Amino acid sequence: MLLGSFGSSSSSQSHHHHDEESADHDDHQRRRFTAAAAAATITTSPAIQIRQLLISCAELISRSDFSAANRLLTILSTNSSPFGDSTERLVHQFTRALSVRLNRYLSSTNHFLTPVSNIVETASTESSSSSSLALLQSSYLSLNQVTPFIRFTQLTANQAILEAINGNQQAIHIVDFDINHGVQWPPLMQALADRYPAPTLRITGTGNDLDTLRRTGDRLAKFAHSLGLRFQFHPLYYNTNNRDHDEDDPSIISSIVLLPDETLAVNCVFYLHRLLKDREKLRVFLHRVKSMNPKIVTIAEKEANHNHPIFLQRFVEALDYYTAVFDSLEATLPPGSRERMTVEQVWFGREIVDIVATEGEKRRERHEKFRSWEVMLRSCGFSNVALSPFALSQAKLLLRLHYPSEGYQLCVLSNSFFLGWQNQPLFSISSWR
Repeated sequence: MLLGSFGSSSSSQSHHHHDEESADHDDHQRRRFTAAAAAATITTSPAIQIRQLLISCAELISRSDFSAANRLLTILSTNSSPFGDSTERLVHQFTRALSVRLNRYLSSTNHFLTPVSNIVETASTESSSSSSLALLQSSYLSLNQVTPFIRFTQLTANQAILEAINGNQQAIHIVDFDINHGVQWPPLMQALADRYPAPTLRITGTGNDLDTLRRTGDRLAKFAHSLGLRFQFHPLYYNTNNRDHDEDDPSIISSIVLLPDETLAVNCVFYLHRLLKDREKLRVFLHRVKSMNPKIVTIAEKEANHNHPIFLQRFVEALDYYTAVFDSLEATLPPGSRERMTVEQVWFGREIVDIVATEGEKRRERHEKFRSWEVMLRSCGFSNVALSPFALSQAKLLLRLHYPSEGYQLCVLSNSFFLGWQNQPLFSISSWR
């Protein structure tokens, strides 16, 4: 293994030679490593070799061996493309993320090094500009159309909510943390409108873009009107640039208006991981959600550990995770799919850059696996509510009708559902009270 030979040689020599000899040896090893890396790209098994080169590059950056990392990034860059097969596209995104991380290190330490590519960092991360926000929102809608990930979690969450709210409850309040475009709710609204008598529905939706919140509320209100469903929407805006009213501030819950005659459901689909930068605040948040006495709480998260404090372990975990994601897109979408390209470059590209290149409080994509969430939720007083056999049948039908591929795997564990690709779990959905 390239990583093993490079790492073991340089560390062992440091214990048996003087500094000058060790420096000569390290320089010799770097030259050997670069030559080996170049040779590896010509081999007949590029996927395995390239994966190892990416990991080796991440290790070099973590050791602050910036010159060797930059040379290796050049090799990786020439063997990747956003328009190639799934391996080439994946390597392109991770090379891009490693380049951003390297450039950040160099700028913070006043190193001078010719960058491997002219990466504009603001294009890889979230921007407050209207054009970047529109592109991000467009990629989210494409993600919802071309992959089962969002639809699977939202469909299952809706079914859990409907089953928790029986026909005798005539006033329903759903609190949706980070409602985005609200695409989850029209099917549930249709199901409620079909009940007799139909209940009233109030949705409180949180978000960090006031214009998106307003447009989401308007669309849902018009749809409710077409169904004859009595409906109210309450936008709850948090400003990510204001530390006093950020999304990780548990006091946001105090702004939610609760009425005594309403049955409450709380929806946390791909939301809680953002609060992991401060576990104590997250615990306070969960305790406050529990104190609201909801009938049901639905939670969906990526089944991955992208919150590891050690960069190299976080990198390998992300590499394995997104390899499965890109393979699933390769198998289920045509080669020239514009939607797939948008999803990979904008949505998943943004996530990969955040996981790989960002440290400290600025990192948002802090995914942890279901077992971690299960322990935390139980410690905050929640108990798991089993998802129903009907919900499982519904999820299987979704995959069979809209995403017909044997690669998608659906399994039940700890009363919760897990969606994966081949042998790699990707998403979990569970319900609690």
